[in-house]
Amino acid sequence: MATTNDLRRYPRLSSPKGTILAWQTANRRVVSSVDNLGLGGLYIRTPEPPAPGTFIQLLLDAPTGEVRARAIVQRSKPKAGMGVKFIAMQQEDRARFVRWLERLSS
Repeated sequence: MATTNDLRRYPRLSSPKGTILAWQTANRRVVSSVDNLGLGGLYIRTPEPPAPGTFIQLLLDAPTGEVRARAIVQRSKPKAGMGVKFIAMQQEDRARFVRWLERLSS
């Protein structure tokens, strides 16, 4: 039986306890905790996630520096959270995010 990571292009890692990020849609700003993360996206815990297909902007304060990205909601579960896929990230932000993931996986 395939696990979720077997179906992903990039594996996900559990985020360190207390990892939070700010995200916003066209008309809403929220701060939420991060459940897991990978090069392709993250799972954000939030009681009222937007619907799949919604575009969001993210700001993550990683130990390696600030990471900004645009993402699209792939999965959404009320009272639980949402899985998002990165669709745009500046090269510098991606480099900081990759360094953090490398630290987490070692």
